[in-house]
Amino acid sequence: MSTTNNIALVTGGSRGLGKDMAINLAKNGLDVILTYNSKKDEADAVVQSITALGRKAAALQLNVSDSSNFDAFITSLNAALKDHFGTDRINYLVNNAGTGLHALFADTTEKQFNDLVDIHFKGPFFLTQKVLPILADGGGIINISSGLARFSFPGSSAYASMKGAIETLTRYLAKELAARGIRANIVAPGAIETDFNGGAVRDNEALNKQIASVTALGRVGLPTDIGSVVAFLCTDDARWITGQRIEVSGGMML
Repeated sequence: MSTTNNIALVTGGSRGLGKDMAINLAKNGLDVILTYNSKKDEADAVVQSITALGRKAAALQLNVSDSSNFDAFITSLNAALKDHFGTDRINYLVNNAGTGLHALFADTTEKQFNDLVDIHFKGPFFLTQKVLPILADGGGIINISSGLARFSFPGSSAYASMKGAIETLTRYLAKELAARGIRANIVAPGAIETDFNGGAVRDNEALNKQIASVTALGRVGLPTDIGSVVAFLCTDDARWITGQRIEVSGGMML
């Protein structure tokens, strides 16, 4: 089976940055499969937005923190590809799903640490491994990091360490998968106005102003600043970009 339309799989595509990524991918002419953890209604709304743009879309449940469910997810993914898209391949994988943690190093518990490992490193590591057999040659992987892997703010040691790990993994993916023409890149957003971490950047006016003051372009980021960059990396225009960390932060903490 084959398809003339490229398909992108976006984890955590029902809200926040993932939602904007999914919609921008559709605007760029890709069909989209997005995953959600618990809020099916939000995922279905994104699917409707994508179909309104004239692209095909589907939503599948996935908890990226539980790798024991990945085989079952791949079975569901294969069924969706066959039934909704008429193919057995995806072209791009966007490992976006994630949660935040604000805790000082001295106060971070082992459970908090392990949860972050499962969500931000182990999950993307083994999900990508499971997806490889159905990822088309010449396709791409886009992982998501954070500006916090470059600059440091108290309270982000564990979260930022996971992002540093996924940045290293991305370079290895670019090297090891190059024989199949698969590119791997990582996008690192700066501080963004979303509900991430309880909406702190969006809702805390003092924090918002403080971040804007250390950002070259003079404001905090918006979800719409990120999705278009991810979508670009999922096009042939980005065919010569691999193994790169692309920070999308408006020049934060230069």
